[in-house]
Amino acid sequence: MQKVSYVLNGKLLLVEIADNFLRRLCGLMMHNPLPAGRALLIEPCNSIHMCFMRFAIDAVYIDREYRILKVTRNLQPWLGLSFCRGAWGVLELTAGEAARYGVVPGMQLQYTQKRS
Repeated sequence: MQKVSYVLNGKLLLVEIADNFLRRLCGLMMHNPLPAGRALLIEPCNSIHMCFMRFAIDAVYIDREYRILKVTRNLQPWLGLSFCRGAWGVLELTAGEAARYGVVPGMQLQYTQKRS
């Protein structure tokens, strides 16, 4: 899986990219919680479910320019659903990470490393 570094609100974020059908389908299902400073970017994607998840997440929806459109905090395993009209992708972070990064709509992810 491709890994990329971004800066969000002045803090480094290491992101794995889920950009094919199987990776998007599986997402973080059956995974352990991500460590602080790590995220999964599902692209393209504008909705997620929490079936087969083992931990709560924060979902950060972005447009094609990596501008944050919506933040859904603390989606619970097996119970959560989330959707964002107009989103191109969604960052999945362990619950609480969006607050730690101070994420709000309108912010933008900045590349620190070019994608291949």
